[in-house]
Amino acid sequence: MADFVLVSALVSVLFVAVLQVGLTLHVRNTLISCASEGARLGARDGSSPEEGAARTRALISTSLSARFARDVSAGVTVDGGVQVVAVRVRAPLPVLGPLGVDDGFDLVGHAFIEAQ
Repeated sequence: MADFVLVSALVSVLFVAVLQVGLTLHVRNTLISCASEGARLGARDGSSPEEGAARTRALISTSLSARFARDVSAGVTVDGGVQVVAVRVRAPLPVLGPLGVDDGFDLVGHAFIEAQ
């Protein structure tokens, strides 16, 4: 009886840990995808980086939560002699379920500007 309790407690902790890692990876991948999509929109001919940042905020709010879309910025940088729109997302790292540390993720999506 004691062995069952000890082993089941250990298995439960491992299950919760794997579930949390999965949630963290899901949030990270979703934020990267939203930042990349916003950068692609901001890099289109006739568009601006600010429109890309607004699109990123909307995508994150729809996909995850508005709490993850609080700190989104966009700008134009030069990478290898080519102008690039960079959309930066700073979001909380989910540590205990969806709750977590602020500024845990600092992710950037890039896209080449079409009108070059």
